[in-house]
Amino acid sequence: MCLQNKLVLKNIKIQGFYAGWLTENTGIDVLRIDELHPVVSGNKYFKLKYYLLDALQTGCHTVATFGGAYSNHIVAAAFACREYGLNSVGIIRGQKPATPSHTLTQAEGYGMQLQFVSRAHFKNRQPLHQSGNGVYFVGEGGYGALGAKGAAEILQCVPDSQYYTHIVCALGTGTMFAGLVNGSSPHQTVIGISVLKNNFSIADEVKLLINNNNSHGQYNIVHGNHFGGYAKHPPNLIGFMNELWTAHMLPTDIVYTSKAFYALRQMVIEKLIDAGSRVLFVHSGGLQGNASLPAGVLSY
Repeated sequence: MCLQNKLVLKNIKIQGFYAGWLTENTGIDVLRIDELHPVVSGNKYFKLKYYLLDALQTGCHTVATFGGAYSNHIVAAAFACREYGLNSVGIIRGQKPATPSHTLTQAEGYGMQLQFVSRAHFKNRQPLHQSGNGVYFVGEGGYGALGAKGAAEILQCVPDSQYYTHIVCALGTGTMFAGLVNGSSPHQTVIGISVLKNNFSIADEVKLLINNNNSHGQYNIVHGNHFGGYAKHPPNLIGFMNELWTAHMLPTDIVYTSKAFYALRQMVIEKLIDAGSRVLFVHSGGLQGNASLPAGVLSY
């Protein structure tokens, strides 16, 4: 069974991006996988694909997964499970809020049962990752080998992906990043922009998901672009997002893609990416996270 059979997916387009801060011979293309599906958008489709197929093939009736109150993964998993006749459980970090976030309300609307656990319990949840009794567990953000396997297929959506010298994306759990590394070619460099503060242990977690056969490109994780921490969005970041939209009609989100694109701009300006490079920025989706902002803050 193909996951695509019950999810109506759009064709993925590549948006050329040129701006004054680019050097004369450096171009950036944006892979718009955020437009793939209205709910299971961006990297969520690819990361969930093999988990859900495995759950169905092993006869499980319920998928349980982990996330925070603003997790795009939680919403995507809830919708995808509903489409495939699977029950879904979201194990949410922290106490139940007095006013549910847009994300949690949306997930419940798709039939997901929410369970709130303390931050300490959530952090030490590893023993829960034992599927059985019809329940199939998926790690936070789709982290794991099957998530990386699906993410490795993202570059297959790009005609002549060998053209690019650099592939850049936002990095949360590192699952998509690892998949992109596995799907890259030896002449390419994959750059992950960490959106979490002091998340230096991510390098070890990513390494567990990367193939050891040396058939892929080099990779690098860049820190220091969190803008104060996960999901923090100070005025200068909001201003940058609005500038991107006004100049290029490129929507980004407050958690992942805006910070990654800002970092990419700085790397080009500071010549950390050589002139003449051909860069592919993978727009990983997550735009629903902007729903937490008051109306009028963003221009789109």
